[in-house]
Amino acid sequence: MMATGTGVEMLNSLERSDHTAFVEGSFLYVWGGCKSVSGTETLLPSDEIWLCDLESGIWERRGMEGEIPPALSGACGSYHNGTLYVFGGCDPNGHTNQLYSVDLLEGCYTWRKVTGAGGNTPSPRDKQSCWLNRDRLIYFGGYGCKTIREVNNSRNFTVHESSWAMIGTAFFRFWGWNSEVNVFDTRTATWEEPETHGQTPSPRASHTSATLGDKGYICGGLEDTDLDIHCLDLDTWIWTRIDFPSSLVPVGRSMHTLTPVSDHTLFLFGGLSITGDSLSDGWEFDTQTNTWREMDHLHHDKPRLWHSACRGKDGDVVVFGGSRDYVLLMDSVTVLRSPSQNHCKDVLVFQTQPYPLLRLCKDCIGCNADVLREQLLWLPPKLQETVDKSVLLQDRPKPGK
Repeated sequence: MMATGTGVEMLNSLERSDHTAFVEGSFLYVWGGCKSVSGTETLLPSDEIWLCDLESGIWERRGMEGEIPPALSGACGSYHNGTLYVFGGCDPNGHTNQLYSVDLLEGCYTWRKVTGAGGNTPSPRDKQSCWLNRDRLIYFGGYGCKTIREVNNSRNFTVHESSWAMIGTAFFRFWGWNSEVNVFDTRTATWEEPETHGQTPSPRASHTSATLGDKGYICGGLEDTDLDIHCLDLDTWIWTRIDFPSSLVPVGRSMHTLTPVSDHTLFLFGGLSITGDSLSDGWEFDTQTNTWREMDHLHHDKPRLWHSACRGKDGDVVVFGGSRDYVLLMDSVTVLRSPSQNHCKDVLVFQTQPYPLLRLCKDCIGCNADVLREQLLWLPPKLQETVDKSVLLQDRPKPGK
């Protein structure tokens, strides 16, 4: 099933946080997440995926079938070679360690539950991150549960002292954060937990990660004043904590994003500070000099946390959805931070590099289409189609929040 449009009802369906998103060609794909329905936080269905044509701004909903995952929160979605993989998260029964995949190159979008994988599947967890490297999905960190034996055998697990619980009568499960590295090989369908060396990061969740070549970077997710960055060599499995030569460092945060924009540059945006502030700052990190540079951008009035960020064409960073602030949720044992009901549905584009001349010309025509209507007919058909999308994007009403 497919639905296309830009109406108010469709745009309202797009509001969400805690979703999975990626860019393929000129399209932004968005799956899952949560939104507020009648004042209640509700998980969004897993049997649909949304596509946005970034050149025209038109959204399209496509249905999905097969072994559809349950509605999930805190799951980790990764797109690799035409396939979307979703691992872990929380389903209606609690934390899970199930892996699902769907081939998006075939027209029917059929989900498959990955069963019978070799090796040891990681323990159930959510709010982990993933690096993509040479047909491998490399997961790091997260919050979840382990048995007593698993806790005793782990060097990279911090027990949340207030959150252990007994499951049945046979054994206990302990809840906490981990700094484990778990690898799923998409070619052989096998799991592996390589032994890492060096300065292992503290266990964490709600952090962010990015891949540059054979290096995996993680940052944030801790209650620290300043933001930390660690690098894992994805060949040797050696960790390095990066020390900054300058005192100019972003504040510590969680629920933020880190996006590669060149072969040595990462772009950081938004998140939730340790003081509870929703952030809208943007920073570039140079992995050659290990220095931060705060960027000026057009979206300082739009703080975001629990959003998505993807690399688009010409070095753009495409940010979608997320929340503008957070609320405190209290239960009998702990206080939890959660995105608020102010979920967003707009697409923010951050320019990180000079645009090529062709794009500048198309954007200029799109902004001045009213005075160039006659001249547009002189363009070759293929170029005219691209320019028409730019015109449509400029004419569209902008979604709120």
